[in-house]
Amino acid sequence: MSGPAARVLDAFTDVFGGEPDGTWWAPGRVNLIGEHTDYNDGFVLPLALGQGVAAAARVADEPVLRAHSLHEDATVTLPLDQIAPDTVDGWSAYLAGVAWALREAGHEVSGLEVVVDGNVPVGAGLSSSAALECAVAVAWNDLAGLKLSRDELAAAARRAENDVVGAPTGVMDQMASLHGMAGHLVFLDTRSLAVEHVPFDPPAAGLALLVIDTRAPHALVDGEYAERHRSCALAAERLGVRALRDIDMADLDSALARLTGDDAELLRKRVRHVVTEDARVLEVVDTLRSGADPRRIGPTLTASHASMRDDFEITVPEVDTAVTAALDAGAYGARMTGGGFGGCVLALVDEGDDVRVVRAVEDAYADAGYHPPSAFEATAADGAHRL
Repeated sequence: MSGPAARVLDAFTDVFGGEPDGTWWAPGRVNLIGEHTDYNDGFVLPLALGQGVAAAARVADEPVLRAHSLHEDATVTLPLDQIAPDTVDGWSAYLAGVAWALREAGHEVSGLEVVVDGNVPVGAGLSSSAALECAVAVAWNDLAGLKLSRDELAAAARRAENDVVGAPTGVMDQMASLHGMAGHLVFLDTRSLAVEHVPFDPPAAGLALLVIDTRAPHALVDGEYAERHRSCALAAERLGVRALRDIDMADLDSALARLTGDDAELLRKRVRHVVTEDARVLEVVDTLRSGADPRRIGPTLTASHASMRDDFEITVPEVDTAVTAALDAGAYGARMTGGGFGGCVLALVDEGDDVRVVRAVEDAYADAGYHPPSAFEATAADGAHRL
């Protein structure tokens, strides 16, 4: 073992004494395409990253959660029967929330001693929180003999984040972390939770998928994210559909025309993004399923960014600058990924061009007076598992 896995293993004895019962790993994720479609019952296409969270864990001798974070250099002890929404905050809420969600679902959860650490950039929109939840969820599943499916664990981790942490996320992050497969994307229908693994191996095609952390400060994210939720739900209600996913591309113009009132123009923008984004996800899946050159998906990625910028209005200048610079430097496609208002940009580039593209983004940032970005090459990795 190396990296976070080695660190949590070494630290466990120092923190709790003795050896852990095992070590588990869960990856972060990056979404290739399909933004803000998940809470509209739509389609998403993430991949599990090589970066993630490790958890060294052991069954505790009493019904408590004893957790230590190497990143925070902090330890907490929480009686399982006292964990509930609004009782825990900070990093430990993600772990405690999993215990609460499993217990709420009727499962007998043993006490746990756990040390966690990770290498997912925090605050970059790469789901470090879901990785933390899922690492602990698979550990508890194994140690308590719960025999829960990946979908059941994802549901528990999502409920932890929604109800205990208080973040109104969809289920994409947890499903990607649990269902990831090396060399594949996780094509998820967020209504049925059907999963298909779609081949995606950029290096085999002489390509690289760059993840560029724009390091843009996240401003007003919670309120803006909630506003997008409300707008989409309101538009669906006015259009008489269960969710915006139920509007076909062929019916989009008619649907937009039926939206009237003072807020009609804003709602039309939100609807247009969600409906066209679902269509773009399906287009990318069809292209990759066919075995076509992955370069062909580049324009679709870029169209997704334009939709997020113009119709969903969730990009910021740092993000738009990175996309433009990457495209000008020869990227086949580039887009913001994640919830918006900061975070990361994806760029599909020729293998060997990655350094040049990153330098072009760095130069554009220097000219604009932004903080320097960072970047790494994303590779589709396996989902959560015991090491």
